[in-house]
Amino acid sequence: MVQDMDASFPPSGNALPMSAATAPPPTRSTPPPDLTATSANDHAAVHTPSLENRHEDNSNKERVVHEGDERERQNRELRAGLHPLQHRFVFWYTQRTPGIRSRTSYEDNMKKIADFSTVEGFWGCYCHLARPSTLPNPTDIHLFKEGIRPLWEDAANRNGGKWIIRLKKLVSGRFWENLVIAMIGDQLDYGDTVCGAVLSIRFGEDILSVWNRNSSDNQAVMALRDSIKRHLHLPVGYLMEYKPHDASLRDNSSFRNTWLRG
Repeated sequence: MVQDMDASFPPSGNALPMSAATAPPPTRSTPPPDLTATSANDHAAVHTPSLENRHEDNSNKERVVHEGDERERQNRELRAGLHPLQHRFVFWYTQRTPGIRSRTSYEDNMKKIADFSTVEGFWGCYCHLARPSTLPNPTDIHLFKEGIRPLWEDAANRNGGKWIIRLKKLVSGRFWENLVIAMIGDQLDYGDTVCGAVLSIRFGEDILSVWNRNSSDNQAVMALRDSIKRHLHLPVGYLMEYKPHDASLRDNSSFRNTWLRG
């Protein structure tokens, strides 16, 4: 950054000071340099924000707009006599052909069931959903915040991971219901980092998973684990495993080669 220069600033060089009477009149063969001028590159460096800063600015603007929309939505629902939730949620359903793991077929088979943003809307959806014990194998039920798809590659998920709980089939429905209620009620610690939850119906067991945004934030990851255990009242014998989504992308598996146990 160039500072403003005083008009009486002496010229550079080794000239000795002179009195006004003996000093020769100043002469210049070339015009003085413009100390406020910058090169094209300097101008770009000073005035053009980096791509990272622009992306951060855009993200902040989108977040502010989203928060404003959510407040307006909640106020509208309150005026209607409803009980608004902190977020709008979407139920998804996926039934796959056994033995086929391609991402394309998974996306093709993923269907949006319903969305809701109030307590009344949730129970209206949930009471009409089939119970987990009646669903065929393999089936996935997803509950995610609106705007987040239940895919590893989604922008909200790609840097995150999931906590995994393997359940006996007779109890999976109860644990799933407890988790769903805790999540939509914003009861989980670091709930702003939670993207969604999945119940995976499999042949010998059912698998519950909670997805979060940032797998490298160890404090948030471990606090979320403890919060899940507390709200689900997990028996001591149940272990939780964690796996980042980038590891799932590498080995094309949701549940093998987990990164952390707790």
